[in-house]
Amino acid sequence: MRRLAPAALILLASFVPVHAQDAAVPQSAGQVKLSFAPVVKAVTPAVVNVYATHVEKAQANPMFDDPFFRQFFGGGGAPRDRVERSLGSGVIVARDGMIVTNYHVIANATQVRVALSDKREFDADIILKDQRADLAVLKLKGVKGDLATLEIADSDKIQVGDLVLAIGDPFGVGQTVTSGIVSALARSQVGQSDFQSFIQTDAAINPGNSGGALVDMSGKLVGINTAIVSRSGGNIGIGFAIPAAMVKVVVASAQAGSDRVLRPWLGASMQSVSSEIAESLSMDHPAGALITDVAKDGPAAQGGLRTGDVVLSVDGVPISDPDEFGYRFATKTLGGTAQLDVLRKGDHVTVPVKLVVAPETTPRDETVLEGDSPLAGAKVANLSPAVAESLGMSMDAEGVVVVDVEDGSAAANFGFQKKDIILVVNGKKVTDPKALNELAQEQRRLWRITINRDGQQISTILGG
Repeated sequence: MRRLAPAALILLASFVPVHAQDAAVPQSAGQVKLSFAPVVKAVTPAVVNVYATHVEKAQANPMFDDPFFRQFFGGGGAPRDRVERSLGSGVIVARDGMIVTNYHVIANATQVRVALSDKREFDADIILKDQRADLAVLKLKGVKGDLATLEIADSDKIQVGDLVLAIGDPFGVGQTVTSGIVSALARSQVGQSDFQSFIQTDAAINPGNSGGALVDMSGKLVGINTAIVSRSGGNIGIGFAIPAAMVKVVVASAQAGSDRVLRPWLGASMQSVSSEIAESLSMDHPAGALITDVAKDGPAAQGGLRTGDVVLSVDGVPISDPDEFGYRFATKTLGGTAQLDVLRKGDHVTVPVKLVVAPETTPRDETVLEGDSPLAGAKVANLSPAVAESLGMSMDAEGVVVVDVEDGSAAANFGFQKKDIILVVNGKKVTDPKALNELAQEQRRLWRITINRDGQQISTILGG
């Protein structure tokens, strides 16, 4: 479970006793026996523990291959692999063993094992990882018979004040249930997800609860527990869950056989509406998302969206900023049309936007760079609207981009990051992943590399 920024300490200033006339004696045995037990009994078989293991291979010194040198060091001289383990929770969403958990629980895992509530254990394959939503989908191996599942609720129907239960395996002590209420909705600036619209709850969520279930009183899944605000790592009553609407999108992509999440593509850039912008547009208050650029031939352009428009709602649901728009738009079903309420030069207009995936105008040609260069271990691909959308990058980005960096690789050690666009290597312009891989396998002592990172061009000289 990730720790967020330190929370402010709130002191209880006074205690107001309940007056006798406000208290009430239970009027029936049923009122005395009110319990969450029926809901808990129904849902806990579908909540599992997830054990992820990451093995980082040690870099062996060539001299250990020589019997002459090996005799001086014995069997203990060679470097050992480094093993990292993480513990989280998950939710069974299909009877054949499909499980949803957090991306950060299994991000770098080389092996995943899942323990069910009845103590059975299974190995699991990672069939889809979506860092943008901090969600992943696993599939159990060797499952026989139907498994208990949780039905995914309509998270748009939950309200602040609704009772909820958080279920998971905090601190590895065993399956635990805590109760609370929905404290707030559409919370942003939480964790590392690109889609900032979280359910906040005061139900206790602790390390190990990541990927566990947040359920309503009908036993349906309303969210996947993902983060807390804490000083010490323990619960202080501020926890966050990814709404079920986003979970549905990820599960649907996995069930369709895709290894990546398919989401609607807008084809436009946005920014928040500040007080100054709102005043200049004669708006009563800052709200919505201001369109700053529109991609040629994208869904936004085809629907008639223009630079300077302010999007106020999606299918009648008001949005307060680009984060909320991103969540609302990303959770729409592909194939239809979203109706955007837009403020344009003081008038309200409706703009229909087709819900289609971003096109892959250039083949990805994903390649893991090899050789002894500082770029070795980086996975790169050709940029296209589809790749840019999957990485959360600017829609006009072009070139060869880093889509992943292997832990412990030269690329990771030299500080290369996902979304870096490789422009020039040793004076030669990078044109495609294949050409870059050939450049990366040259034998050199010094490497001159130029990249674009977040719009800033950076040139560096590195030792090979």
